[in-house]
Amino acid sequence: MFNLPNALSVLRIVLVPVLVVVLLTELPDKEWYGLALFLLASLTDFLDGFIARRWQKITRLGKLLDPAADKILTAAAFISLVELGVAPSWMVTVIIARELAVSALRSFAAAEGIVIPAGWSGKVKTVVQIVAISLLIIYNQLGELTHLAPLSLWAALVVSVYSGIEYFVRFGRLIVSGEVRPLS
Repeated sequence: MFNLPNALSVLRIVLVPVLVVVLLTELPDKEWYGLALFLLASLTDFLDGFIARRWQKITRLGKLLDPAADKILTAAAFISLVELGVAPSWMVTVIIARELAVSALRSFAAAEGIVIPAGWSGKVKTVVQIVAISLLIIYNQLGELTHLAPLSLWAALVVSVYSGIEYFVRFGRLIVSGEVRPLS
């Protein structure tokens, strides 16, 4: 049950408080350390899934741990960026609400024996969020390119909302087809 992919998910969770402390304290070059920590944690997201599929190390624990670790990392990073004043709270609230809504939907579907796999838009959403968070972490270091950070956050917001809608539409189709009974 506990294998390398699951250990990478746990490492991602362990890196979250370190990331938050680095971002929210007055350390010299904290932006670069924060960026390095965030990208390392994001890399573990890619690696755990790749290793689990490649070496058939997929476990029930991993199916729960990996998405939880992803949500914890992105939520903590986005909330820290709000505290730093580089991300509007309303945008972060919408993005985190999407994450929670899709997680709840997937949990309900799993309880009904239905797997709603990550779709193309969900994968794009993850990449766009990683780019946005990365640029926002180093916002004050971007110089003439500071405009890229808010643009990337807008892109993350739009892709996140689109992806969330897509999940609910796919689940709705399962209900209409009779594969899942309606929520009640």
